[in-house]
Amino acid sequence: MLSHCPIAFIGAGAMGEAMIHGLIDRGTTPAENIIATDIQETRLSYVHDRYGIQVTTDNVQATATARIVVLAIKPQVLPGVLTALKGRIAPDALVLSIVAGARLESIMSELAHACVVRAMPNTPAQIGAGITVWIAAPVVSSEQRAQARMLLQALGEEIEVHDEDQLDMATALSGSGPAYVFLFMEALVDAGVHLGFPRPIAEKLVIQTVRGAAEYYRTTAAHPAQLRNQVTSPGGTTAEALYYLEKAGLRSAISRAVWAAYKRSVALGQRHKQTH
Repeated sequence: MLSHCPIAFIGAGAMGEAMIHGLIDRGTTPAENIIATDIQETRLSYVHDRYGIQVTTDNVQATATARIVVLAIKPQVLPGVLTALKGRIAPDALVLSIVAGARLESIMSELAHACVVRAMPNTPAQIGAGITVWIAAPVVSSEQRAQARMLLQALGEEIEVHDEDQLDMATALSGSGPAYVFLFMEALVDAGVHLGFPRPIAEKLVIQTVRGAAEYYRTTAAHPAQLRNQVTSPGGTTAEALYYLEKAGLRSAISRAVWAAYKRSVALGQRHKQTH
C-alpha cells in the first residue's frame, strides 16, 4: 500500500527518523519514496547517508508530489510550517501529525486541509517498541486510515480511537508513562545500591525484572492483581514490602500524577488553539 507512495517527512528528528527507519527496515516502502526536511543540514546529511533517502531544507518542495506528509516537528515551529504549506499540499494527500498538543481542528484550519490524522507516540517508538494512539478526521478514507496504521506500526503498536480527548488521556498515560517507569526503576536501583549491590548489578537486576514482569503480564490473560498475588506469600518478604508501598500511598500518587498530566495536556492544547 505504501510501496509506490511518495512520503514527505517535515522534520527529521528522533521520532521522524524512527519512523523512517521502521518503514525501510520492515520493507514497507523503499528509501527512494521518502524525502525529509529539517532546519539542520547536518541532520539531513546524517539521515541521507544512513538511510539513502532524499533530503531538502525546502518544505514546499518536499511536499509538492507527496501523497503522505508526516509532521514530525516541535510544537513551537508548527504554526510557521503550516502557514508556509497552506494550500500547497494535494487535497487528497494524507497529513499525519505527531506534533504534541496540536489538535485536529487547528491543523486542518491552519493548513486548509481536511485529510489529517493526529497521533500520540511515546519514547520507546524510537526503537520500534512504542505504542501510538491516533485519530483520523472524518474525511480520511479507509485506505488512508490503513496507510496511517502502516506508518505508525513502524514505531511499534498502534490504537485508533474516535474521541480526540482520548489523545490527551494517552499523553498522560502512555506518552508520559515511560518517565513514570524510569523513575520507579531509578528508585529500585538506588534501593539495591543501598542494600549493598554494586550499581551495575543493581541496574541489571532491575532492568530484567521490569522487562520480564511486563512480558509475563503481556503473555498471560491474568489481571495484574492476580499476578501480584502469585508472588505474595502470606507473611513473606513481598507482603511486607507491598504493605509499605500501600501505606505510602503509591496507588493514589500514581493516579493523581496521571490525572495532573492529563489536565496539563488539555491546557496546552487549549493554549495552542487560542494562540493560533
